[in-house]
Amino acid sequence: MNRIAATILSIQVIVVLLAVPVAINIADVGRGPAWLAGGGIALLCVFGAATVRRGRPGYVLGTAAQVGSIAAGFVVPQMLILGGIFALLWFVLLRIGPQVEREKAAREAQQDDG
Repeated sequence: MNRIAATILSIQVIVVLLAVPVAINIADVGRGPAWLAGGGIALLCVFGAATVRRGRPGYVLGTAAQVGSIAAGFVVPQMLILGGIFALLWFVLLRIGPQVEREKAAREAQQDDG
């Protein structure tokens, strides 16, 4: 689950940083605020990806990145779609990830006993 979470956040960094020029050119957002917001969301993703192996803090940062991505959609409408896709992936991971991990551990324990 940690590897998938880190992958989602790593890909999201690229998408968020590519959305900054769109915000500047199409949504007519100033360069400073666009890079500040985009960079902030990207940093949340980077720190979240780096810390998901340590448990809860990484997942909290990842969730904050999802909220920020969706919030960016109110300025750049395309980010509502992209942020929504990443948020959906993130919350599906949070919902079914622990169950998958438990089933995987049970299969490994069963193989070790067999």
